[in-house]
Amino acid sequence: MRQKQLLKILLGMTSVWLWAAMSANAQEVVNTQSKSIASKQSNSKLTRKIRQLSEIELPITNAQLLVQSPPPPTTPTSEIIQVTGVKANQTQKGVEVILQTTQGAKLQITNRSAGNNFIADIPNAQLSLANGDRFIYHSEKPVSGITEIKVTNINAKTIRVTVVGEARLPTVELFDSNEGLIFALTPVASTTQVQPSSTPEQPPSQPSAVNDEPIELVVTGEQDEYRVPNASTATKTDIPIRDIPGSIQVIPRQVLEDQKITRVQDAVRNVSGVTPGGYGSQSYVGDSFILRGFDNGRSGATFINGFKRYIGAGYNEILDVANVEQIEILKGPASVLYGQGEPGGIVNITTKQPLSTPYYNFEGTIGNFDFYRPTLDISGPVNTDKTIRYRLNAAYQNLGSFVDFVNTESGFVAPVISFDIGKNTSLTLEGQYSNLSKVSFLGLPASGTIVDNPLGKLPRSRFLGDPNLKALDEWIGIGYRLQHKFSDNWSIRNGFTATFNNNDRGFTFGFGLEPDNRTFNRFGSSLKTDTQSYFLQTDVLGKIQTGSIKQDLLFGVELGWTSYNLKAFTASAGVPAIDIFDPVYQPIRYDKFDSTESASNNLVGVYAQDLISIGDQLKILLGGRFDFAATDYENTTGISNDREDTAFSPRVGVVYQPVPPVSLYASWSRSFQPSDASSRNPNNETFKPTEGEQFEVGVKAEFLDSKLFATLAAYQITKENITTADPNNPTFSIQIGEQRSRGIEFDLAGRILPGLNIIASYSYIDAEITRDNSGNQGNQPDNVPRNSASLWTTYEIQQGDFKGLGFGGGVFFVGDRKGDLANTLTVPSYVRTDAAIFYHRDNWRAALNFKNLFDVNYIESSYFGVYYGAPLTVQGTVSFSF
Repeated sequence: MRQKQLLKILLGMTSVWLWAAMSANAQEVVNTQSKSIASKQSNSKLTRKIRQLSEIELPITNAQLLVQSPPPPTTPTSEIIQVTGVKANQTQKGVEVILQTTQGAKLQITNRSAGNNFIADIPNAQLSLANGDRFIYHSEKPVSGITEIKVTNINAKTIRVTVVGEARLPTVELFDSNEGLIFALTPVASTTQVQPSSTPEQPPSQPSAVNDEPIELVVTGEQDEYRVPNASTATKTDIPIRDIPGSIQVIPRQVLEDQKITRVQDAVRNVSGVTPGGYGSQSYVGDSFILRGFDNGRSGATFINGFKRYIGAGYNEILDVANVEQIEILKGPASVLYGQGEPGGIVNITTKQPLSTPYYNFEGTIGNFDFYRPTLDISGPVNTDKTIRYRLNAAYQNLGSFVDFVNTESGFVAPVISFDIGKNTSLTLEGQYSNLSKVSFLGLPASGTIVDNPLGKLPRSRFLGDPNLKALDEWIGIGYRLQHKFSDNWSIRNGFTATFNNNDRGFTFGFGLEPDNRTFNRFGSSLKTDTQSYFLQTDVLGKIQTGSIKQDLLFGVELGWTSYNLKAFTASAGVPAIDIFDPVYQPIRYDKFDSTESASNNLVGVYAQDLISIGDQLKILLGGRFDFAATDYENTTGISNDREDTAFSPRVGVVYQPVPPVSLYASWSRSFQPSDASSRNPNNETFKPTEGEQFEVGVKAEFLDSKLFATLAAYQITKENITTADPNNPTFSIQIGEQRSRGIEFDLAGRILPGLNIIASYSYIDAEITRDNSGNQGNQPDNVPRNSASLWTTYEIQQGDFKGLGFGGGVFFVGDRKGDLANTLTVPSYVRTDAAIFYHRDNWRAALNFKNLFDVNYIESSYFGVYYGAPLTVQGTVSFSF
């Protein structure tokens, strides 16, 4: 009943919001007069909107000069115009630079001058090839009087054009043509030849090329950008990472492509302080993460476009990267904006969005262990004015494993369609569907793997489960995002997502060897889980300028309802023991009904945030969120709990920038996570939420003209109210546990030289169980390495006959870590080496990837079993784009 009531409320709110946004949009009066750019107005800032050629009658056939007019309303921030190429031609007066796009009339321009530099920012565009890859343009000394022209993306939605005059500021005129936006540049040496027009209505002659050959480019097609300057996860606003008082790292799409990563869990190894969860890559358990020493596997650490991926009492799904644009990892407590969660941080996946230019990509990958993976990525406009756009990503994967009997088959599809409802309103509808079938595997015993067994060592291929048992998962997600701009300073966005997940997983796992060192006792079960979630978010964003003080405001509310139902079955005749050195596999039937449990949660969160910028050097971030969570739980053993929890999660941070490339920051934040609803203390009472607190300081720096970015952070996190076993009544728990994690992290990403990219990390984590009554006090949490590091770099030849040929290589180091909470097992350290070779030309690309190049025999993790890492793996990929 509650579910139906909540759905009615959500649908009602959505209908009211749609009506309000569309009504507001219909009442707007938009001034679409055209403008001009006069770069001689030193230090001025003017916003421009380009008109289409058909709107003004001019005696020019293929270009028009843009003349002055009042600034018009800007287009929605969600509409990012794709500039697919940059071309430069010499003219009679100097040089013209053409930003090639079919939507030049929609570009916005803000220009300023500094010394001999003309700078123009286009805050609704990106340099992006037809396949979506980013690039930059750089030309040195194109003509006499101009020393440099540079066009680059300075953040996720802004292009910057920089023209450097040799002696004085060059004259710049702006034209619109069918080919795109034209900057006509006249250096100081030829300014005396320019005859200024007497009135704005009489523009000078159009730029005319006298040399059909384009000017030589020093850097072109810089597709492999590893540095992402902006991220929205930390503040829910698109601001530079260097202005955020906290550690946030971004894994861009290009890293996923270069390393040939197919699941999210494999990508996090590129970031400091983040390791995959305790289950190995060959298990049927999905993606989970340990962030700064805290395991987020069962608390929902993964978000998609800012919405939590709820898993209930089940397990995480294996997340395919087919539609992933980038992965943003926010370290430390995130409850101030995202509600309940562990204090280590969250992983937010940003998905690919529709393009305004037609794009089609087909890719196929094959490899050893019977690996086959075709993918599809197509996008483009639906109508002629490109106000409706679509994107479709799909993938199919079929692979075996180095572990006997373990094979996986999965399918994935993600459609997206976006609408421009007028000039200031946009709507995006998005869906995802995935299914997976995988043979269940839960590792090997410690004896014979990380502990010596007198009878020998177990091979990596050993399987000790039932080859007939499979994990069957199906996941569906649907939602929308609606955004409306009231003005240049105020906007509102509203989003909704609903997810439906069904799991059917049978499994066996061991609980000890007999004294003969070969007979392995096993236990098994089968779980059927049905999970649902509904989340509705509304944010109001505003900007206020008072003298030298600027405020970026965010006010939001989140409503949620989640539920799960779980049925458990055990083996009718029990699970027989197995010989680990000479296994004989017997089918196991799980048809004995065991128990059920179900839970539903109502969630309400209200939050506010203010980023205060005082001048250019000081920024203060203040935020807080109040959460209310009500849980209803019951199971067949007679336990029935109704619990209500409230929590306030604050965050305070400050950033000081003594010079523009360097940011010094400090922050304090808190988190909360409701305790397991099925647990009670000896007084038959449920438990309070666990609470986390973090103190962090750090420094961020940009190098090599902002192409390389580094973060160095130090932190301490304390988590309280952890439940531990009651020594006087082992069937109950008491809430006295505490865990502390201290650490230092370093991350580096970007471009060192043209074609040479790097992403690297180092992490030191001192994690400790600081309070416990189970004998574990003073121990380290399991699967948390004290030291870990990664380095990956690629180089692509930029010129000559071998242009487009590239090489990649990297090492990934994971130090010793404990294999259980009692610290009786130590998982040894390892170093894994990966490599790649690739070649791309025009619209096709081929690559060979080598993972674990030297075939190192290493242990990935230990949790309910020991998991070997994969041996040498070779994959070949061919892709075509047009």
